[in-house]
Amino acid sequence: MRVSAIFRYVSAAIFAAVLAAAPQTRAEAPASTLERIAETGKIRIGYGDSPPFSYTDKDGTIVGYSIDICKRLSEELRERLRLPAIGIEYVFRTPSNRVQLLNDGAMDIECNSSTNTPERRRSVAFTRSHFYVATRYVALAKNDLRTIEDLRGRTVSVALGTVNVGQINQLNRERKLNLSIVTSDSVQGAFDMITNGMASAYAMDEVLLSAMIGRTGNPEDYTVSTEVVAEPQPYGFMVRLSDTEFHDAVNTALAKIYASAEMQEIYDRWFTRPIPRDNVNLHLPMSETLRRSFADPGR
Repeated sequence: MRVSAIFRYVSAAIFAAVLAAAPQTRAEAPASTLERIAETGKIRIGYGDSPPFSYTDKDGTIVGYSIDICKRLSEELRERLRLPAIGIEYVFRTPSNRVQLLNDGAMDIECNSSTNTPERRRSVAFTRSHFYVATRYVALAKNDLRTIEDLRGRTVSVALGTVNVGQINQLNRERKLNLSIVTSDSVQGAFDMITNGMASAYAMDEVLLSAMIGRTGNPEDYTVSTEVVAEPQPYGFMVRLSDTEFHDAVNTALAKIYASAEMQEIYDRWFTRPIPRDNVNLHLPMSETLRRSFADPGR
């Protein structure tokens, strides 16, 4: 009898606790990205240290080609949500933590230079492409490395979390190059391995290599391979895979931005003129592939 009474008392207490917690659980359920932006008046944008796509200027301002596009995107979303203003919260991400930060909700969209690959599309969604790039390697000019065969038996560095890790491993297997592959948590760290003697070459997206070489102040000390490590692939902005409403809204806005005359000006600002902080001119006119992509709202 005593045991039965205790059981009824405990059961009632547990049931009451569940009922009390239920409204709070519903209240704390995460809103969709668009709902949260509408409620807070703020969008969280992920950025990196990847000139000219996203990086920090001398005065601490977050700048770059991808950042300019995402600023315009923010304005389009503001109009869609009928907000009087929209704030931007910048979240620094690295190649190795970007997917986790996105899916954990620390950022709403990653605006940098992430390659759109089938493997990544299993965990995140990509927007319409904003750039196309091939992978090459950089080496010290004094070592006279230019072709894939020149790498045979050497050490090559790559940055963790980038597609270049898989690309260089695939190249090594297919060409039987007997490479030693070393990694760094950052793109700058992987680049520095060349100058400190830890690697003979660094494999990375060619436009990022050009920017990194330019910022050294001694570009003549480096050479970029004449052969590609991997053929051109698209860059896109990453958003959460589960939030199709936000993904669709972003793509609708980007289609409008990419088709506008302003898009050419944004591109030229970062690829045909000296960029802020580094004062490097990449001399890279818009490719026909990218131009066709911008003109086609279905891509």
